[in-house]
Amino acid sequence: MSKVVFIGAGRMAQSIIAGLTKQSHWSIVVSNNGNVNRLEEIEKKYGVQTTDSWKEEIDDAAVIVLAMPPEAHDSVLKELALFIDKQLVITVAAGIGPSYLEEALPEQTPVAWLMPNTAASKGKSMTLCAKGTHVEQAHESMLAQILASIGTAEIVSEEQVHTLTPITGSAPAFVYQMADCLIQPAKEAGISEQQARKLVADMIAGAAAMLQSGDDPQRLIDQVATPGGVTAAGLDVLEQHDFNSIMKQVIKACHDRSNNEKSKKDW
Repeated sequence: MSKVVFIGAGRMAQSIIAGLTKQSHWSIVVSNNGNVNRLEEIEKKYGVQTTDSWKEEIDDAAVIVLAMPPEAHDSVLKELALFIDKQLVITVAAGIGPSYLEEALPEQTPVAWLMPNTAASKGKSMTLCAKGTHVEQAHESMLAQILASIGTAEIVSEEQVHTLTPITGSAPAFVYQMADCLIQPAKEAGISEQQARKLVADMIAGAAAMLQSGDDPQRLIDQVATPGGVTAAGLDVLEQHDFNSIMKQVIKACHDRSNNEKSKKDW
């Protein structure tokens, strides 16, 4: 059984913990900077061990997951560097890439940067993963098990994580915004809010399934939209308002904010 120590116990940490508890080969220890109430809740909910001193748990750990805000990493990494001995160190914080971890930790430390999204809580995250230069086969295996516990993943470069996070991490919020806009007129048809939400959610799930089949998005649009028909009329409105340009602006805004945050963390 491999031991994994979580430093931090927020929403994303709990999503990963929930996935790992479904796998029998993990011994899980959770620390949360003195927040006793949260640790008690996690211990009861997930049946894992909790501690107020993660330093005492590092020696026999196989994996350390840093699940704190980006700004907390500097101080924790300085402390962790005194105890680490080639355990796999993973962060799930925005802007904290492998190069950042490798610079702060002892030489040869295997590290990885995971960027899940909130669907991790349902085991449906699309997670981006960038590995450091010292990740070996044994670490690869543990990393794959952790990623599989929360959904699917793509292994990409550190720079690609920065570039793709607005698409995999932020874009679910844009989908939810669209869903909310569809739920309201659905309710106006006389159905309940619960029915409206299910109607829209199931439609989105079906559309996602069609995309996952591998068809080109434009081909899928053509399958729905008969020339001169109802759907085509709606697409015309999107085109009039330059929907493609709006989405490019949305992703650029995410990139710009991310780059600003990244520059604050440069050493």
